[in-house]
Amino acid sequence: MADHKVKAELFDQFARIGQALSSGRRIEILDVLANGERSVEGVAEQVGLSLANASRHLQLLREAGLVSSRREGTFIRYRLAAPEVYEFWTALRSLANKRLAEVERLVEAYIGSLDGLEAVTREELYGRLSSGDDLFVIDVRPGEEFAAGHLPSAVSIPLEELKKRLDQVPKDREVVAYCRGPYCAFAPEAVAHLRAQGYRARQLEDGLPEWAAAGLPVEAGGGVRTGRGGRPKRPAAKVPADQSRPPNNP
Repeated sequence: MADHKVKAELFDQFARIGQALSSGRRIEILDVLANGERSVEGVAEQVGLSLANASRHLQLLREAGLVSSRREGTFIRYRLAAPEVYEFWTALRSLANKRLAEVERLVEAYIGSLDGLEAVTREELYGRLSSGDDLFVIDVRPGEEFAAGHLPSAVSIPLEELKKRLDQVPKDREVVAYCRGPYCAFAPEAVAHLRAQGYRARQLEDGLPEWAAAGLPVEAGGGVRTGRGGRPKRPAAKVPADQSRPPNNP
C-alpha cells in the first residue's frame, strides 16, 4: 500500500512553489526578469524595493527553483530559471484575471482605460513587418531590457526619454509601441503621449515576452538602436521552437 506520508511530503513540495509566489513583489520580480536578466540593484530599482528586500525575495525565488543566477564581476545577475517559470506566470495571471473581479478594476486604475485604442496583435505586426510595411516600432522599456532582446528593427526609446526624443519619431509613419506585457503601463502611456502630439500610434497587444514565447523573431544586443525602426533588413522568419521563450532564459 502506498505510504500517505510520502504523498503528503510530495504535495508539500508542490506547495513550495505557491509559498514562493505568496508575495506580489516576488511575482512582480518574475515579470521583470521575463524581459531579461537583472542584478539585485536592477531588480530593486524596477520593483521599488530596498536592496536588502530585493535580495531576500530573490533568494526565496532561487530556493524554489524559479530563478537562477550567475556572477558577473562583483555583481550577481538573476534570470528566470526555465521557460516553464514564465509559462506558469502567464497561467497564474490568466487565472487571476478570470476568477478575481478586482483584477480588471486594478488594471484600469493602473494602466487607464483603453477604450478607443485598438491594439496591434502579434500576428498583424509580424505580418506587416515581414511584408515591408513602413512602420516605426519603438521599445519603451528600459534600455537594459532592449539590449537583452527586442523586436526586429525596433528603436529603443525608454518611456522617460520619449518627450525629449520626439524628434526621432517620424510623423509621416504609423508608430507601434510595446513594453513588458499586458500589465505594463509604459506602452499605453507612450501611445497616449504620441497621439496627443499628433502621431498615428498604437500599442502591441502584449509585450516582448509574449512575442518571444510565440516563436516570433527576437534580436538581442546592439545597445540603443536609432535606425529606421520599422521593416527588418530581411524578411523575418520564425525562430526554432526551442527558442520560444523570454530573452536570457537558459
